Amino acid sequence: MTYVVTENCINCKFMDCVEVCPVDCFYAGENFLVINPEECIDCGVCEPECPAEAILPDSDERATPWLEINAKFAATWPNISVKGTPPADAKEWDGRPDKLPLLSPEPQKD
Repeated sequence: MTYVVTENCINCKFMDCVEVCPVDCFYAGENFLVINPEECIDCGVCEPECPAEAILPDSDERATPWLEINAKFAATWPNISVKGTPPADAKEWDGRPDKLPLLSPEPQKD
């Protein structure tokens, strides 16, 4: 089992989850984070840290389509282990529906 980042992270990208991960399995895109399912140890400490409630266990049916998205982008985006600065308008995006078309495939630029 693993945890996955889901749609509500798009344009929110709060990154509170990154600092608590004991195995550094988060990867950063331009406007979204993902968890590498091959590296996640299923500890679950990231889930309650996400202010946007965008992290779910893969056993949750709402996470099913996101497992493939997390695996795909974890293979190309940079690994992060330190919380960065979320977008200035992150709170405005929290909870908005239908954000998938906004998901940028671009990696985070340092």
